[in-house]
Amino acid sequence: MLHDTTEFSFKRKDVDAIGRTKVTFAGNDRDGRPRLRTVCGILMHSSLAITTEGLPLGLAAIKFWSREKFKGSKALRNKVNFTRIPIEAKESVRWLENLKQASAQIDDPARCVHIGDRESDIYELFCAAIEAGTHFLFRTCVDRLAGDGGHTVSTVMDEVRCKGLHRVEVADRDGTSGIAVLELRYQRIRILPPIGKQNRYPSLELTVLHATERHPPTGRDRIEWKLITDLPITSRAEAIEKLQWYALRWRIETFHKILKSGLRAEELQLRTAQRIVNLLGVFCIIGWRIFWMTMLRRVTRCSPPTLAFTPVEIELLSRTAARSRGHAREQCQSLEGCLLQLARLGGYLNRASDGPPGNTVMWRGMSRLTDIALGYELAGGECG
Repeated sequence: MLHDTTEFSFKRKDVDAIGRTKVTFAGNDRDGRPRLRTVCGILMHSSLAITTEGLPLGLAAIKFWSREKFKGSKALRNKVNFTRIPIEAKESVRWLENLKQASAQIDDPARCVHIGDRESDIYELFCAAIEAGTHFLFRTCVDRLAGDGGHTVSTVMDEVRCKGLHRVEVADRDGTSGIAVLELRYQRIRILPPIGKQNRYPSLELTVLHATERHPPTGRDRIEWKLITDLPITSRAEAIEKLQWYALRWRIETFHKILKSGLRAEELQLRTAQRIVNLLGVFCIIGWRIFWMTMLRRVTRCSPPTLAFTPVEIELLSRTAARSRGHAREQCQSLEGCLLQLARLGGYLNRASDGPPGNTVMWRGMSRLTDIALGYELAGGECG
């Protein structure tokens, strides 16, 4: 279960009808003083269910909101102790709400692993996952108290020896590929809650996994992943498995890209936040289907075409395939053939050197197929 937050920005004169997301720097005025601009928009926190092969199964939870007031964390740091504020009074409570809602959608929550980036490093979220009977794998950014409270997680992990190496293929800023060697360190550690919340939350026995690049690279940033999970890690193979699971987190970024670039959600001209949210909910279903069909061809090829298409869509894909040179109509009798023809409608050339179709050609093909299906239904009603 992948969790992440994204932002939809809009240009409106009536900002109050939509809401605000943040304040950004808009250049300097004539006197050289900085100008600030309030961004109009809506935030969305989504929870996307996927398989270990990367096939998206659908959205299990989603939350929309906008902000009314802006208080910089740096300005309040000397006045407010954020560790003593209840999670219910923070915007971060959305992580707990989505985790509970997503876990409730699954018959067996113990089969699910919730994955999040550094923003998910919330102690209350750890406790909520354990209470829900599910598992988690989060990237950390806080050096928490460990053991008896006399030291932190970083001091413990500094004394843990390297328990294995893992080689991954990476690319630098120029696109040149290479091999990075990661040192794997993992340890089961007793994690303590923040000092201001130790009376409310118990200590937890969690596994900390650090994957650090052995030699500092040139031309790119050094790979350094610090993960925490409630799952045990007892071998190098299990550590690599957890790294591969966390690497799937980028799939939810791809899903958000489909909403913004493919469905052009930020170009909506609706006037109120409620109308935009209703349409974004429909866009999430359409965006998931596009993403699902893109990954479906890479995961399975033996399923019938009715798994992803209606009978009318299969017939139309077959007819358009018959007009394409070198693509027989019979090829659309399989799921792989239908998905390939859909990508062709979106501009996919299917050359020998081309990779598998991506989300861009799939959403273009799906848009064109929808127009063809609408014209086909209108012609059938009037032309007999």
